[in-house]
Amino acid sequence: MRFFQMYLNSFRGLSREIWFLALVTFINRAGTMVVPFLSIYLKTSQHFSYEEIGWIMSAFGVGSMLGAWIGGKLTGKIGFYKVMYGSLFLSGVFFILLQYVHGLVPICLAVFFLMLVADTFRPASYVAINAYSSEENKTRSISLLRLAINLGFSFGPALGGMIIYRAGYSSLFWLDGITCILAGILFLFLLNERSGKQEEQVVIQKSDSPYRDYPYLLLMFIVFLVGFTFLQYFSTIPLYYKEVHLLSENQIGMLMFMNGFLIFLVEMPLIKFIEARQFSIYSILIISLVILSLSFVVLNLFSSSGILIVGMLFMTFGEMFNFPFVNSISLKRAKGKNTGDYMALFTMAFSLAHILGHNSGMQLVKTIGYYWTWYIMGGILLLCIALIFWYKNLTQHEEHELEKNDN
Repeated sequence: MRFFQMYLNSFRGLSREIWFLALVTFINRAGTMVVPFLSIYLKTSQHFSYEEIGWIMSAFGVGSMLGAWIGGKLTGKIGFYKVMYGSLFLSGVFFILLQYVHGLVPICLAVFFLMLVADTFRPASYVAINAYSSEENKTRSISLLRLAINLGFSFGPALGGMIIYRAGYSSLFWLDGITCILAGILFLFLLNERSGKQEEQVVIQKSDSPYRDYPYLLLMFIVFLVGFTFLQYFSTIPLYYKEVHLLSENQIGMLMFMNGFLIFLVEMPLIKFIEARQFSIYSILIISLVILSLSFVVLNLFSSSGILIVGMLFMTFGEMFNFPFVNSISLKRAKGKNTGDYMALFTMAFSLAHILGHNSGMQLVKTIGYYWTWYIMGGILLLCIALIFWYKNLTQHEEHELEKNDN
């Protein structure tokens, strides 16, 4: 009962618009059921090789990266509202059409344009958080949207696995497209463009390039490396589940469901607990990197399929300790500057991870096998710990210089 009360309290004080934005995001993400099964679909239904799947997933990442850049620019010019509902409607159409595309080059192009349209949504959504939430509620607002995303990703893969098992991949593409379009319709009905306009205009009028902000560029490199490893859970890891541990799509979907459902239960109270006790954000990030590294390493330590649950638990808790706080640091760094460009770069760092992560993972699996690939991923995450210390020193030096100038 006490946990339940604490859980409810962690949601108090968030704006009505943030709740509506979370609802739309949940429906949209629950609909993107194809993504966790894309590598399996390309291998089993389209009969592509590992190398070819790697190139298709790179096209996925290039489209995502360019879409994020365009989304940031469009957000500055026409506002987050138009960018977000346009992205929802158009990506729905592209999801439906994707099932009719065959051949390596056509699928690469189709996936590229799908992600170009879909990921204009992401930088615009960060600007929407800025416009619809107060400063003290920003990290929890980000967590609520992450909760909606992960709850969507919980139900999506679980439902997607059942749909594939019973009706095949074609039904999945149709459902993906329809739910994206439904999310766009709800967005228009539930969210008022004018309620966030004033803050959005204030942010956009102040210009400062993130490409000259060297501590921020280092932070984005860390985001890229974490994304590079994390995204293996959406490409090489599902194949590992299927080929090494012989899991069905339905079982893989349930593992993904466990990830999102745990985030739904734990992340908001966890964030509120951490904020209330004012733990060092750098300590939290270092803990997250150790846990994420363990999520790969443990896969090599035991042959039983039960270790897959342990690996997923490590990944889930590492994600909860990492992503909301990195997002929050990025938004705070962007304060008083061009938020659209800053958050576009944040999204582009993750998109670059899509470009290189999926492809590199596939090539590594093909060349050296799953065993050494997991150790490489764990090692990259441990390298990020040293980079966090570097970022901390840079920002502290920056703060000291500002204090000197003020005095």
